[in-house]
Amino acid sequence: TPKHGKVDPSNAPHIGGNTWAGGTGGRDTAGLGGKGGPYRLDAGHDVFQLSDQEKQAVPEEVQRAAREMGQKAFKEKLREIEMSEHDAELYQKMLGKVQRQVQTLRVMLDSIQAKSSERQWIRHQTSGDLDERKLIEGLTGEKAIYKRRGEKSPEFGSDQLYPKRIRLVADVSASMYRFNGHDGRLDRSLQAVLMVMEAFDKHHNKFQVDIYGHSGDEIEIPFVSSSSPPSNDKERLNILKGMIAHSQYSWAGDHTVEATRLAIEEVTKEPGDEYFVVVVSDANFSRYGIRPRDFAALMMCDPRVNVFAIFIGSLGNQATRLKDALPAGRSFICRDTKDLPQILQQIFSTTLV
Repeated sequence: TPKHGKVDPSNAPHIGGNTWAGGTGGRDTAGLGGKGGPYRLDAGHDVFQLSDQEKQAVPEEVQRAAREMGQKAFKEKLREIEMSEHDAELYQKMLGKVQRQVQTLRVMLDSIQAKSSERQWIRHQTSGDLDERKLIEGLTGEKAIYKRRGEKSPEFGSDQLYPKRIRLVADVSASMYRFNGHDGRLDRSLQAVLMVMEAFDKHHNKFQVDIYGHSGDEIEIPFVSSSSPPSNDKERLNILKGMIAHSQYSWAGDHTVEATRLAIEEVTKEPGDEYFVVVVSDANFSRYGIRPRDFAALMMCDPRVNVFAIFIGSLGNQATRLKDALPAGRSFICRDTKDLPQILQQIFSTTLV
């Protein structure tokens, strides 16, 4: 029967069995690498992983009971997040890891220019419609007395007609929590979202940023809406806590392709100076039968949208193989937390500026 399991006050590592919470390679209890448990629980120990065959052998009724218990625990966790007091020390600790890079990105955002073209009359042409304001010049032999409709690029320093629209797609699937102890992938995802929330704050007139997640349970999980972005540290911290909760309690599975396709469709629904979709993923494509060439085609399916992928976790050389198969300059590998801000800065500076 699925259960949380007993809590060992000494936090000793437990391998196998079905008694202790936070054990690995066991069954029925909350832990990592086992089978039949209701949700994941990382107690900070090395993980002993059961095979997929063993996991698939769990009876359907046990899987159903485990999933129901996990969903109940997930809802309780979300209520707890909303009720908890703001932990300033925790937030400042997380922010401190990216504070310098956040400031650098803010400076870069301040310098970004408008890029969208506006359809208007272009004057001083040698053909087209006669420009009534050039009649005198025409009588004196001037040739460029015509005007025509066309796209005119904005002048340097001119105001944007529309905001640049950015949609960040964050992976909060089960593997993010499961392998965070292996390579810190969930930590880096949280820092990516934190950096974006902090850096783009106070720039809402020039940038409209939406942040959505996806997991094995859902394709579109709203975390940040451009219409009502987080306004203080407490709201930003609760968003990060929500990401952790989804990753801990969601069922195994992957919706990277579906979430990316939806993001590309949604980001262009409102007028924008430019459109961007940034996918933060753990490169666990092969496990779910996602072919790199299909994802590459998806990234280029709409010429209006600049799609980028950041792979923040990898088992073996998964991320390297995937990056080599995607369009040049559209994907990055982040194996170390300190590299993430530079990658985000590279995406925005080389494309937005």
